Amino acid sequence: MLHIHRAERADGLADALGELLRAPLDDPFAPELVSVPTRGMERWLAQRLSASLGASPERRDGVCANILFPSPRRLIGDAIAAASGVDPESDPWLPERAAWRLLEVVDQSLGQPWLQTLSAHLGHASDPPDPVRQARRLSVVRHLADLFDRYALHRPEMVRGWASGELPGASSGDAVWQAALWHALRERIALPGPAERLESACAALEADATLVTLPARLSLFGLTRLPAADLRVLRALATSRDVHLFVLHPSPGLWDAVAGVIADLPPVVRREADPTAAVPTNDLLTSWARDSREMQLVLTGSGEHRDHHHPLRFSTDTLLERIQADVRTDRRPFGAPFPGRDDRRPPLHPADRSIQVHACHGRARQVEVLRDAVLHLLADDPTLEPRDVIVMCPDIEAFAPLIQATFGAGEVTDDGDAVDDRRPVDLRVRLADRSLRQTNAVLAVVAQLLELVTQRLTASQVLDLADREPVRRRFGLGDEDLTRLQGWIKDAGIRWGLDAAHRAPFQLDRLPSGTWQSG
Repeated sequence: MLHIHRAERADGLADALGELLRAPLDDPFAPELVSVPTRGMERWLAQRLSASLGASPERRDGVCANILFPSPRRLIGDAIAAASGVDPESDPWLPERAAWRLLEVVDQSLGQPWLQTLSAHLGHASDPPDPVRQARRLSVVRHLADLFDRYALHRPEMVRGWASGELPGASSGDAVWQAALWHALRERIALPGPAERLESACAALEADATLVTLPARLSLFGLTRLPAADLRVLRALATSRDVHLFVLHPSPGLWDAVAGVIADLPPVVRREADPTAAVPTNDLLTSWARDSREMQLVLTGSGEHRDHHHPLRFSTDTLLERIQADVRTDRRPFGAPFPGRDDRRPPLHPADRSIQVHACHGRARQVEVLRDAVLHLLADDPTLEPRDVIVMCPDIEAFAPLIQATFGAGEVTDDGDAVDDRRPVDLRVRLADRSLRQTNAVLAVVAQLLELVTQRLTASQVLDLADREPVRRRFGLGDEDLTRLQGWIKDAGIRWGLDAAHRAPFQLDRLPSGTWQSG
């Protein structure tokens, strides 16, 4: 049976999961399986469960053990692999593998009438051919491979139609040549794709529960989106197991309103045909709750399930709590313009600081004020720990250097005491959701080289590249070498650029005298 657990806060969902896990499985040695989307969610959930599972009365001395935390993609991929016999690690339909087969198809088909759109995009039809457009052939093909993979995940019925020869009509635009290109790729791989394997794999899972070595109870925690293909697999597993989905939903009022609208309607498959888009009354739900509302449409419109709401006790003493109450009940804030309602706002306590707005000049000052605000919160509330604080920002890459400099710049002695008594001990921070280009030094150098290919090189760009740690380590460059190189460039007056005729960088040749000149 498929069980849907929902709550307004993540700690409420974690408590509900803890209550579920307190009931042991039939096999005491079988591990519990809780699928989470990120490693950060795994750490937080394990810490939360360790305070309740096996804990003494009125204490938080429990333990979180014998629980596996696979990702949803790994869990579902292994289930399909067991039912279809295709190893997910060697599947030729993986985007990184299918891209090379697709590249062969594109190279053989460029210039044909059915691929005219892609041929024009890659500069094949121009006279003479455009070398810049031709150079992006591999990146375009890889994007198409990722696109076909997403189609199989979110629109499996469309891909199955392509496989059976149901090509889109002439009015479908890009779908026509994409369908034909996918069909050519399917013939070259000569193996059913993920969308084709889905129904047969799910039928096998429903008929034989022993195909997969999974416990009798599965849990998926903190999902914000659930593709149609993944939900189909979970429903197949739920025929012989209890599958529990723990979904964060901000408003029980909105959930009930949406359920009333779609009660007698067919499942919604296209966003423009969604009849619940105008259902939310609260402005915050209208702008921020689209993912939660569409998640409800996917879950409740695809079959039988059991709904479990885990309400939490809330008060309305502070401004933040009043705003949260309006969101939970899906109503306009008290005092907002509304026909027939008293516009007088209830008074707030003078010491209410549940919502604060800090006006700062620049990003660096924002981070400094943030640090002071967090330290004040930690000092005022002894139960608050640094792991309980999360900071969200719109551009993590722009703020990352400032955060590292501001939160970790203080000098600390071996005993852990701050050298400067006027400044508190530094806070430990963990930056999440950073790009690989920022966290992997070698990848950053490769990306920089690819960007420099189509640019006019300047002396500062070359020096910056030479100063990168992987480059310095590979060529044994020290600080004195870089300083000497900078002096040579300055003394020689060298201009770095690209030859407009050949689109190749100028070369530097060492003269016998030890100076440099441009080639």
